[in-house]
Amino acid sequence: MTFPAWAPRADRHGPDPSSADLSGERRLQQRMQSEHRADRFYDEQMLDHLNPLMRAFVRRARMFFLATADASGECDSTLRAGSPGFLEVVDERTVTWPEFRGNGVHASLGNISENPHVGLLIVDFVEDQVGLHVNGRAELVEAAAMARHGFRPGSPAGHTTRLWVRVAVEEAYIHCSKHIPRMADVPAEQAAGERRNRTADYFGARAASRRTSDSSAAS
Repeated sequence: MTFPAWAPRADRHGPDPSSADLSGERRLQQRMQSEHRADRFYDEQMLDHLNPLMRAFVRRARMFFLATADASGECDSTLRAGSPGFLEVVDERTVTWPEFRGNGVHASLGNISENPHVGLLIVDFVEDQVGLHVNGRAELVEAAAMARHGFRPGSPAGHTTRLWVRVAVEEAYIHCSKHIPRMADVPAEQAAGERRNRTADYFGARAASRRTSDSSAAS
């Protein structure tokens, strides 16, 4: 498994802060006079790999938020979850996870097929109340190819996997606990019962769509 060598974002660690060719991130730091704090964060907290503590944190994660964008920059954010270990650490510069069958839209995977840049936010709401940002370049890999390397998802009953997402880590840094709420861990049986009590149309989108269709047909 080989990936391109890591290259930092040019305008974070690259051009002189006085340069006119700066990103919005850097320009806003100048406007808010936070360059020194930002530079200290870049120097002290941002890595181009996952250190041992980060790798341990990822391996025990049960969920993460995935941010993607298509070729034109249109964004999507979604949740991925599973048993600890579903987000696998291949090495200090590579993470991967299986894509289980969902609604068939493939918004995130479609974005990745056009634009490999992804952002993962892994949050522990229950124990440590801390998060980890992992930014990098993603690729889609067929499940058969991953299986040849020994990667087989521990998927829930009835879930199938045709694709995996494999990410080459470019940036890894902390999301501090200051504004992360503490949440309770609910027993699996209780959580399953609560899920059964919800419908697939929780927000009423299907019902609204049907009403619109009926109105159009009547007119």
